[in-house]
Amino acid sequence: MDAIKNGADALFILLGAIMILAMHAGFAFLELGTVRKKNQVNALVKILVDFAVSTIAYFFVGYGVAYGIHFFVGAETLAQRNGYDLVKFFFLLTFAGAIPAIISGGIAERAKFYPQLIATAVLVGLVYPFFEGIAWNHNFGIQAWLKATFSAEFHDFAGSVVVHAVGGWAALPAVLLLGARRGRYGKDGAIAAHPPSSIPFLALGAWILTVGWFGFNVMSAQTLTGMNGLVALNSLMAMVGGTLVALLMGKNDPGFAYNGPLAGLVAVCAGSDLMHPLGALVTGGIAGAVFVLMFTRTQNKWKIDDVLGVWPLHGLCGVWGGIAAGIFGQKALGGMGGVSVMSQLIGTLLGVVIALVGAAAIYGVLKAVMGLRLDPEQEYEGADLSIHKISATAERETSW
Repeated sequence: MDAIKNGADALFILLGAIMILAMHAGFAFLELGTVRKKNQVNALVKILVDFAVSTIAYFFVGYGVAYGIHFFVGAETLAQRNGYDLVKFFFLLTFAGAIPAIISGGIAERAKFYPQLIATAVLVGLVYPFFEGIAWNHNFGIQAWLKATFSAEFHDFAGSVVVHAVGGWAALPAVLLLGARRGRYGKDGAIAAHPPSSIPFLALGAWILTVGWFGFNVMSAQTLTGMNGLVALNSLMAMVGGTLVALLMGKNDPGFAYNGPLAGLVAVCAGSDLMHPLGALVTGGIAGAVFVLMFTRTQNKWKIDDVLGVWPLHGLCGVWGGIAAGIFGQKALGGMGGVSVMSQLIGTLLGVVIALVGAAAIYGVLKAVMGLRLDPEQEYEGADLSIHKISATAERETSW
């Protein structure tokens, strides 16, 4: 019976891993549709190779940093429990791989290819799993201290903070160190429009992410017995809330409309297993508003050229999600209880600080040693030359 149960759990979490892996196609198409046509090949290749590097970094280093588990054991040991532990690694890897996929959208159209791969390896191997281990594996006793002090641990069921806030805040130093795309902001204060190259591709990316997100959230239970349909309904309600508010506040702009559901889903991850569906609806609606307001402000007022708006979308909406879990998870607001607003604030702040400090150090060193930004000629052509050659070679080989 135990073997059957574990086999079912292995299949359950494997399906979740596959759904989240498919979300990386969503990241790719969202970026592909947003950047200019000359940068589309670069965007596609970057997401794929980033995930490959993430796998190596997490397999050899990151998983051990977070959970103290390594794979340098015999095959018989690895196959125990129907390989559930191996599939769990695959599942958690797909979360870790979202960090560079998030950052990719912020630094699009002017970042060098290979320095970003180095940043990916260090972020996924060290920075992300350091906080992951604190939040999800009780490393360093911080969760125990929060529970003893505020009667509840920091709660992040599916990664509003662990994944999204960390990814969004890690992107911010990279975006600032790179600077704006050439011609984006004029010396006279004028702002040059860089419209999306393909709304259909942008929409396709958003839809792929939205569908995959139900695996991201629901399968975070990691076992069939732990699975809760409330998570699915709350994810749906937050998605709807984010969509409608972003549509209205964005004045029917399709870019806002299709990022709205993503904002809602980012925010509901943390408390999706605790909230009343109405709480999830409000959480998603506020996240949609946060994205529209802060994307507009960063681009137009602060002149931060975050191409896909990953800091507002993942960084700020992820922070809101961590706090919202402490608010709408309370029994007084229809939630399941067992959360503390103070624990949520402290845990969220800790994730932000780790992401900011870690990413600033990594990108600062890379900028000093290798440079982060493409040469003017490369940037004008639209891609790192190594990736541009891939496209050119393909065209020659397929021409008649």
